[in-house]
Amino acid sequence: MKFHKLGRTDISVSEICLGTMTWGTQNSEAEAHEQMDYAFENGVNFFDTAELYPTTPPGPDTYGRTEEHIGTWIEKSGKRKDLVLASKIAGSGRPWIREGKPISATTIHEALDASLKRLKTDYLDLYQIHWPNRGHYHFRNSWTFDASKQNRAAAEADVVEILETLAGIVKSGKVRAIGLSNETAWGTLEYIRTSEARDLPRVATIQNEYNLLYRPYDLDMAEVSHHEDIGLLAYSPLAAGLLTGKYLGGAKPEGSRGSINGDLGGRLQPLQEPAVKAYADVAKKHGLDFAQMAIAFCLTRPFMASAIIGATSMEQLKADIGAADLTLSDEVMADIAAVYRQYPMPI
Repeated sequence: MKFHKLGRTDISVSEICLGTMTWGTQNSEAEAHEQMDYAFENGVNFFDTAELYPTTPPGPDTYGRTEEHIGTWIEKSGKRKDLVLASKIAGSGRPWIREGKPISATTIHEALDASLKRLKTDYLDLYQIHWPNRGHYHFRNSWTFDASKQNRAAAEADVVEILETLAGIVKSGKVRAIGLSNETAWGTLEYIRTSEARDLPRVATIQNEYNLLYRPYDLDMAEVSHHEDIGLLAYSPLAAGLLTGKYLGGAKPEGSRGSINGDLGGRLQPLQEPAVKAYADVAKKHGLDFAQMAIAFCLTRPFMASAIIGATSMEQLKADIGAADLTLSDEVMADIAAVYRQYPMPI
């Protein structure tokens, strides 16, 4: 297992991060603990969660349950100081979370304190803004995204308020480093400009979607990552399970995320099918496990700090973590590039 520093911090994380968003719905507390035990014993020191989780599906009855399951594991295992733990504050749009209020100084304090209580810890290594108040193009919003409707003054004011609030929290010791999620190049640079101008904490990471089917990060955001030392924490490296091949031919296995969340957040639609099949054929041609190839590809990217895996079974978890031991040959990479050229954005 390789390790990377988060931004310009001294926090070192495994290149595989254990994602947790199914714990509390698809996975029981005991299953969550089994996953954490195995991951930690096999070199994964980085767990990512969010107050919103679980998301399969999300709702008021399960809100915060994932953090609670992690908290009981931390209490039982005694491994908190050996673990890099990340969580996120949710923004507007969920009426059961602070009545759907946007992220502000007040909601940051409320959210963080509640997360710390559920997680049974007095600090987080990384605290992330789950999505910006002004909106974004992620989660299939790229087809309707219109930046011209944004108010720059309001967006800038948001960044100042958020960073000033997080500065106080970092100073208090409740958070070691800060990160963004579902952000854009402009938004990320606005955080950097503001932190430099006002001597406020610097963003260390950005958590955006990245996988063989969805690669806008290769462009402007890759440049931001390179020049500003901000690593990507890639969520959905398997495109919510599409890149295992289990949904090919219209299949929806019982108990899978597709059988629960319908279209997998807009990913499960006809245009993805030929691209998924083409990538599956590359894996078959080279004798590779499809899911491991997809994750291993993410790990080749120069901007990658860690790829966030998620599993509902121990078999899946073991295969996903095993991707860290897979080196893709030049021939495999060339075949992947050829498929990407043919299907640049199928989801």
